[in-house]
Amino acid sequence: MRNVFIFFIAIICFSSCSSIKITSDKDGTVDFDRHTTLSYYGWQEDSDKILNSLERERIEQAFGKEFAKRGITVTERDGDIIVSLFIVVDQKKGAKAYTNHYGGGGPYGWYGGYGAGWGWGMGYSTTTYHEYDYSVGTLVCDVFDSKTKKLIWQGVVSGEIDDNPKTRERNIPKVVKELMKRYPKKPIRKK
Repeated sequence: MRNVFIFFIAIICFSSCSSIKITSDKDGTVDFDRHTTLSYYGWQEDSDKILNSLERERIEQAFGKEFAKRGITVTERDGDIIVSLFIVVDQKKGAKAYTNHYGGGGPYGWYGGYGAGWGWGMGYSTTTYHEYDYSVGTLVCDVFDSKTKKLIWQGVVSGEIDDNPKTRERNIPKVVKELMKRYPKKPIRKK
């Protein structure tokens, strides 16, 4: 069970960026351009128990790089914004159906083995079902204004978990980058 959770871990393990779902919400009254520093609040609730220290660091570094592209640097404390991260993993069940078709079917068939002729039977098909368990990971990034303590932005990304460690390490930055495209402060263009 721990290996499945390690996934993410979180996210991050999503098999590909195309299979993820991203949502976000913001406080429309906030001027996000005025923020230049951030501090991490830490991992909420039991999220840090799901991840090992390497995975937590990879996720935090990926967010740090994306915030840096927007002119926001990570500070130990007293940042303009406070970033809180947490992960949820849900176990799901899925099913796949496979159908194989056998026999003549259609208006033409083989007549006595000597060429095309009219088919006399409809043939038959068989359908088999395969049930499987899978995990869906959800990574939530909450951004608070450090002065007012109000939530000003929330980004949520979720997708099916790929528990391959190599894929996970490669996909963490990609998934975080996709999520951060929704952040109200856009990356600073280099001249």
